Amino acid sequence: MHPATRKAIFRRLQAANPAPTTELVHGSPFELLVAVMLSAHTTDKSVNAATRVLFPVANTPAALAALGVEGVKPYIRSVGLYNTKAANLVRLCQQLLERHGGAVPADRASLEALPGVGRKTASIILNMVFGEMEIAVDTHIFRVANRTGLAPGKTPREVETGLVATTPREFRKDAHHWLLLHGRYVCTARTPHCPHCIIRDLCAYPRKTPANPRHRLHR
Repeated sequence: MHPATRKAIFRRLQAANPAPTTELVHGSPFELLVAVMLSAHTTDKSVNAATRVLFPVANTPAALAALGVEGVKPYIRSVGLYNTKAANLVRLCQQLLERHGGAVPADRASLEALPGVGRKTASIILNMVFGEMEIAVDTHIFRVANRTGLAPGKTPREVETGLVATTPREFRKDAHHWLLLHGRYVCTARTPHCPHCIIRDLCAYPRKTPANPRHRLHR
């Protein structure tokens, strides 16, 4: 992709949403860490439904650890894989208390060492909490990066490397949110809403859907 086209894409996304952020409801770095960890393989809506009940009861590592695994489970039943996530959440809180004084660590190695925290979650925390120029790649971003031609890749790590290397610096901090939201609401998996896409003319996807819904292409 030509650098001018790449810059134009991000300029349009920025103009449409100057201050993008996560749809996960949170009030502290720790709450964000918990919400992002719980969001794996489930929807933000399900996570918000769970944390809306959980956080008023326990929103610190000490309080959540005190609940224990069986105490956490009832609060996060709306979240996929809640049994495993409850165990990881309690262990994560214990590790934060034992190794980091209850604070969310500011380096990737320490974050990824936490139970239930992988590269994507660590990248989001580093970006949103500590202001680092990280681009976390989820299924939405993976799809958008490949379809548009922004950063084609066969794996999330390949796409991440491509996006970090080629996204203009002025857009890199918010690129994750712009691409995620674009994939969630416009460049959807089965039938992308190409007629309503603000970057349609800049996108390299060869199977754009037409305006007439009867003639939409299906994958």
